[in-house]
Amino acid sequence: MPTAVVTGANSGIGWRFAEKLIEEVRFPYFLPVIAQATKNHQSFERFDARYLTAMDFSRFREVYANALQQGYTVYACDISTSNKLQTLKTPHKHTLDVTSPISIQKFSQEFGSQPLNLLLNIAGVMSPKEEDSLEKTSLEVLEKTFAVNTFGPLLLTQSLLPNLLQAKSPRIGNMSSRMGSIADNSSGGAYAYRASKGALNSISKSMAVDLKEKGVVVVILHPGIVKTGIDKTGAIWKAEGAVEPELAVSKLWEVLMSKGLEDSGRFWHRDGFELEW
Repeated sequence: MPTAVVTGANSGIGWRFAEKLIEEVRFPYFLPVIAQATKNHQSFERFDARYLTAMDFSRFREVYANALQQGYTVYACDISTSNKLQTLKTPHKHTLDVTSPISIQKFSQEFGSQPLNLLLNIAGVMSPKEEDSLEKTSLEVLEKTFAVNTFGPLLLTQSLLPNLLQAKSPRIGNMSSRMGSIADNSSGGAYAYRASKGALNSISKSMAVDLKEKGVVVVILHPGIVKTGIDKTGAIWKAEGAVEPELAVSKLWEVLMSKGLEDSGRFWHRDGFELEW
C-alpha cells in the first residue's frame, strides 16, 4: 500500500484530500486490460490473454475482487489534531507546525525511513483583505504568510526527500493559487498572500528541475474558489463560482495524478488547463 503525507488535514481541501486518499480504490494494471477485453476480444489478441465473455464477467469480478487495492496509508498532519482530523479513518494523525523546523524534524523522525509515494503540501493561510493591503500590510503579516505558504512546503519537502527518493513513482503536490500569478494579476491587493504563492511557484519549479532526473513529479495546483475557512471573513463562500471542497478535490486529484515527468513543474488549474506565471 502506498503512503501519503497531507498537511493542512484538519479542514477544507487538506481534510478532503486525506479522506479521498484513504478511500481511493486502485486497480492493478492488468485488470482494466482484461475487463476491456470483454467488450472487444479481437483487439486484445496481441496480449495473448484469454478473453472473457459477458457471462464470464461476473465470475471475473468475484475471483479478482481481492486484487483491488484499497487506499493509501495516510499521515494526516495539521497544527491541531482536534476537530475534523479525528474523523479520518487513519491511525496516523500528527501534530505538525510547518512554520517550525523543530516540528518538521520531529515529524520526519516519527515517519522514519519508509518510502513516501505522495507528499501534499496543502496547509495555507490568508490574512483578511484589509490587513494585507498596500496601506496596512505589515512585517508580521508577511512573515506569518510566508512561513506557512512558502517556507513550510520547502522545508517539509527537504526533510522528507530521502523518503520520496525511496518510493516508486514519487509525486509532490504543492497547493498554490492563481493569485500567485504575476501575469494574471489584474486586481492588486493581497500583498503577502500573492507574494507567498508566487514564491511557492518559483520554489516548486526549482524542485521540478532538480528532481526530474530522480523521477519525482512536482505538480503545482490552483484549487479555484473553494468554500473553506482560509478567509476568516466568510466572503469567499459568497463569491461567484465558489465550490465545495469535495468537488474541488475530485478535480484536483485527476490533475495531480494525470501528470508525468514531462509536465513536472507546471502550474495547473483544477479544471485541467495550464496557468500563466
